[in-house]
Amino acid sequence: LPQAGRPLALGEKGPVEAEPPGPPLALLPPERETWTRQMDFIMSCVGFAVGLGNVWRFPYLCYKNGGGVFLIPYLLIALIGGIPIFFLEISLGQFMKAGSINVWNIAPLFKGLGFASMVIVFFCNTYYIMVLAWGFYYLVKSFAATLPWATCGNPWNSDECVEIFRHEDCANGTGAGNLTCDELSDKRSPVIEFWENQVLRLSQGLDFPGAINWEVTLCLLACWVLVYFCVWKGVKSTGKIVYFTATFPYVVLIILLIRGVMLPGAQDGIIYYLKPDWSKLASPQVWIDAGTQIFFSYAIGLGALTALGSYNRFNNNCYKDAIILALINSGTSFFSGFVVFSILGFMAAEQGVDIAKVAESGPGLAFIAYPRAVTLMPVAPLWAALFFFMLLLLGLDSQFVGVEGFITGILDFFPASYAFRFQREVTVAISCSVCFLIELSMVTEGGMYVFQLFDYYSASGTTLLWQAFWECVVIAWVYGADRFMDDIACMIGYRPFPWMKWCWMVLTPLVCLGIFLFNVAYYKPLIYNNTYVYPWWGEAIGWGFALSSMLCVPLTALYKLMRAKGTLAERWHHLTQPIWGLHHLEYKVPESEDCALKTLTPVSDGGAKVVILESVM
Repeated sequence: LPQAGRPLALGEKGPVEAEPPGPPLALLPPERETWTRQMDFIMSCVGFAVGLGNVWRFPYLCYKNGGGVFLIPYLLIALIGGIPIFFLEISLGQFMKAGSINVWNIAPLFKGLGFASMVIVFFCNTYYIMVLAWGFYYLVKSFAATLPWATCGNPWNSDECVEIFRHEDCANGTGAGNLTCDELSDKRSPVIEFWENQVLRLSQGLDFPGAINWEVTLCLLACWVLVYFCVWKGVKSTGKIVYFTATFPYVVLIILLIRGVMLPGAQDGIIYYLKPDWSKLASPQVWIDAGTQIFFSYAIGLGALTALGSYNRFNNNCYKDAIILALINSGTSFFSGFVVFSILGFMAAEQGVDIAKVAESGPGLAFIAYPRAVTLMPVAPLWAALFFFMLLLLGLDSQFVGVEGFITGILDFFPASYAFRFQREVTVAISCSVCFLIELSMVTEGGMYVFQLFDYYSASGTTLLWQAFWECVVIAWVYGADRFMDDIACMIGYRPFPWMKWCWMVLTPLVCLGIFLFNVAYYKPLIYNNTYVYPWWGEAIGWGFALSSMLCVPLTALYKLMRAKGTLAERWHHLTQPIWGLHHLEYKVPESEDCALKTLTPVSDGGAKVVILESVM
């Protein structure tokens, strides 16, 4: 803002002056792109935040942590942790009209938060798409009369392979080659052998990389080509694609649920999913699992939500949007549990075993438990193709919106003078190519060990909690919670319910800090498949991934303080003053001259001031 005077309201005439010296118009940043319609933003956020974790992690955590009882800590932490930060990130992006780095011009000393989120989302973009590549591979293999993971006798099967059998057959000694149950316990399922021997081609460990699996590499390349063409033209094209990628998985989930509840044993599976175990509430691990799941599924701390919010109109009601999106996210997680456990209940009934024996989480559910379940269904290839197509779409929109957030941060960081033709297309191509080259290490025989390193350390709960804690502290205590509430009122026309301010100031930082300290205190080294222990240097690489984002905040702040001039108090004061963008000239009134609850929103009567009213909920 100018040092003296105030910005003119729309229609107000000022004195005619000579044009001040300044940069030519060509160097001014171009007007920021916005969503074609507001539903584009809603769909993009649904596509990004509603992903694989909602389908394959939440149902497992719910069953493991006391069934329906798990909803109590889950909803409580969503109210005091997830929704407030989700709203903070979207509203901050909309207010500052910038990506994940420049959005922290609101408190420049803490711009390291932007660099940290860029590091985290880069790691996520790098390893997350591997799940899509595996899903794409399974999808292609589903178009066969007999599913390749349903039978033994394939080139990748070992002598220990035994096809799925019924428990009563084993007890009578009539099934699977007249083997006893004790003998069968040492055998291997064709589903596991297809996953480990054909898809992963698993080696002995991290230090045995082996050869590249070219079939999976081609699937990975195909996924990156899809992502590139979804992102290369910006939010105008992204906003259209998510209408399909964000909604069609719900169609498939409904179809799978209808099919699932018609299967024998489905009711037992759903009861197992929801049956409350009240004693679990006394376990700290239940609360930690609930908190970690909220931060994962809400996609907090990645900077992508601020990037998506930055393309909103300045006066968009982001408060209402955040509440709607949070309800959709948590509702999808809960609904997915019925789909997953109806099918797991059927599988357990078919095999004559307890559901605990077949319940899986993460890749184990997607690539072992579900493929095994569909082999027991009539018309198995159809259900396999539907499931993996849904998996591909669920992950695809999360992936390309994550890439969009990363690209937005890069393009916003460089000044307008560096702009060139096809800048966006070239930047997206370079970003996708770099990620693809890194992922070549994950399509080798030792690739799963590399994937697990990225997954366990680079975007773990620890790094996201650290990020969320500092976001709340900076906005609530450095910039000022009341001040930011006034800024939101400037955008949406009323102050949000004070609960948000209380959460940003006290409750959410305490929740983040508590779960963060618990994770650190009870840290366990990474072990793959409960058998393979990573070497010390592998664990060191993992901690390098985690610290590469976590150290951005203190190191950037220290660097800026050392470079600034004056006393420590003067440096602090100077480095915590916001750097406003050009759009703030139109909407913000200098606080010294007018009430902070007034805005210069352009309206038809020539810029009349609008008084903002407190909300009553």
